[in-house]
Amino acid sequence: MSPDLPPLREVIARHGLTAAKALGQNFLFDEQLLGRIAAIPGKLAGQQVLEVGPGPGGLTRALLRSGAQVTAIEMDRRCLPALTELGEAFPGQLRVLQGDAMKLAHGLYGPFHIVANLPYNVGTALFTGWLGGEAWPPQWASLTLMFQQEVADRIVASPADPSDYGRLAVLAQWRSEARIAMKVHRSAFTPPPKVMSAVVHVTPADMPNGVSARMLERVTEAAFGQRRKMLRQSLKGLPGALAALERQGIDPQRRAETLSVAEFVSVARELSA
Repeated sequence: MSPDLPPLREVIARHGLTAAKALGQNFLFDEQLLGRIAAIPGKLAGQQVLEVGPGPGGLTRALLRSGAQVTAIEMDRRCLPALTELGEAFPGQLRVLQGDAMKLAHGLYGPFHIVANLPYNVGTALFTGWLGGEAWPPQWASLTLMFQQEVADRIVASPADPSDYGRLAVLAQWRSEARIAMKVHRSAFTPPPKVMSAVVHVTPADMPNGVSARMLERVTEAAFGQRRKMLRQSLKGLPGALAALERQGIDPQRRAETLSVAEFVSVARELSA
């Protein structure tokens, strides 16, 4: 049975907490909404969960109530007393690491689910880090992450959405399945951000054979780094790329946003051989 906890607003007021713009913080107080986010990965009772940027612990509460074993990484020392109180309310369920998630989050070993209202200023960098690496399947069992709506749209985009489709979509979809699980109105946050938000859910899929993750990263970086140019121009600095296009029957006059994820994988496979 979950312990009775004071309202989040009361906790924040008691500890004198305010959202720090420099840390990309925006607090969520709606516990029903937080519960819905925590439910997206499925049943978490007894599961290991990594949370990045818990702040005063709103989403952390929902994860602990689900029965999860939570490791929370928090940069802001001001939030540690509130998280300590939360850990005392759920004995043995919460471990808090103080520090930079960019340094700590990739040194943990799973399997674990990652659930986070990511700080806006590091969200994309953390996400691409979790997607990278040659080892697959990854340490994480699923990613349930809050992003700005425009970033979420880029993660799930296809060539049918040329304004959103880019490197982030390819990296998210070539060996994972990504979907927008829910949208969150800006008014749900304190302070309200200038943009809408969305929660993206990602699960690992089979990794295509014969493809180096690093090579795919290089191909997409070159292709989308000059996305207005034809592939024959944007990929000319990548040794063997133009020959790989020819062997795959891909017209070098096409632009990066017209290639499917499978076509990028086929080019990377040629260059990985």
